[in-house]
Amino acid sequence: MSIKTLLWSMMVASVLLVGTGSAVAQDDGGSDGAATDVTETTSFASQIADNAGPIGWCIIILSVVGVALAIENAVFLRKEKLAPPDLIDEIEALFEAGDYQEAIELCEAEPNFFTNVVAAGLPKLHASFDAIEKSLEEMTEEEALKLHAKIGWLSFIAAVSPMMGLLGTVSGMIESFNVIAATKGQADPSQLSSGISGALVTTMLGLIIAIPMTFAFTLYRNKVVKMTIEIGAVVEDLFERFRPTKAAA
Repeated sequence: MSIKTLLWSMMVASVLLVGTGSAVAQDDGGSDGAATDVTETTSFASQIADNAGPIGWCIIILSVVGVALAIENAVFLRKEKLAPPDLIDEIEALFEAGDYQEAIELCEAEPNFFTNVVAAGLPKLHASFDAIEKSLEEMTEEEALKLHAKIGWLSFIAAVSPMMGLLGTVSGMIESFNVIAATKGQADPSQLSSGISGALVTTMLGLIIAIPMTFAFTLYRNKVVKMTIEIGAVVEDLFERFRPTKAAA
């Protein structure tokens, strides 16, 4: 399944789940329950489309971006991508053979988290072990920062979505109060429904996006920390052979 297909599938599933949940809550237990559920699901989806307004549609677009980023990170943040086992074995074999120049060339040909860190330490082999260790630590930190910056957009979406929902809420309430002011307090409830519906819909959309995006960011952040530690341990073990041994007393 392509990423595009998966993205559309998740979007459709999310709309259906939200609509189904609303239909179940509104079901009055009549004999035509199944037909009522379908009708109410369609009605709920159309209410969102009708009352979302510009701010609501911005939140929906933001949700599409968030889902795409979540899928991209799910595909990219894997050890097979950041530190392929076959590549680790190949570099270890080159280290055992003492062919460090070929190891550098291999790292340059196959750039990823692991090879970038290894490539930072190889040119320092003729320097002190402290210099090697410092280069490895700096590159590990740099690669980790790149990953954190990549998943940081999920945190941004999680933070912005409810604020946009709140903005929509305020906008809808202002619209309703303007109607009350224009009618000198004699507004019919139907005249206020548009602004109130828009306010509630944008609030709901903001929360629907913020909650899963917060979960996804936390999940990927923990995954980045874990893989950084694991890859750092592999690289440290690889360069441990260059640590000077203390002379026996």
